[in-house]
Amino acid sequence: MEKKLKATEEQIAYAKLLDIGMKLGLLILVVTFIIYLTGIFTPHIPVNEISKYWGLSVHDYLKATNAPHGWGWVNLVNKGDFLNFTGIAFLAGVTVFCYLRIIPIFFRKKDTVYGILAILEVLVLTLAASGILKTGGH
Repeated sequence: MEKKLKATEEQIAYAKLLDIGMKLGLLILVVTFIIYLTGIFTPHIPVNEISKYWGLSVHDYLKATNAPHGWGWVNLVNKGDFLNFTGIAFLAGVTVFCYLRIIPIFFRKKDTVYGILAILEVLVLTLAASGILKTGGH
């Protein structure tokens, strides 16, 4: 006889929020890309100039295009090419919201260890996204 697996309350809550977040993020990406393609917002780097930067290293690219690094793109969100980053940043943050959604469930079910681990996960992801650590090649 085969044993049937059942999803837990926190798995279902996480999955439902992840599904909504993924669909919303995809919508944001499509809308911002259409805005970019139509030229409603002028791009930071003109479309006809993009190819001349393709072969550059990240350091040289940032210098040649006067493009920001890290969260500096937020200051250029009024530019069509940087507006696209909003969908990417949203999708990157969906996991944090999913963890925040399940933390109360863990504590209500007296799964204290999982609750604490979920809190730590939120803190680690938030710290990594903040740019405070200044790690990596940028």
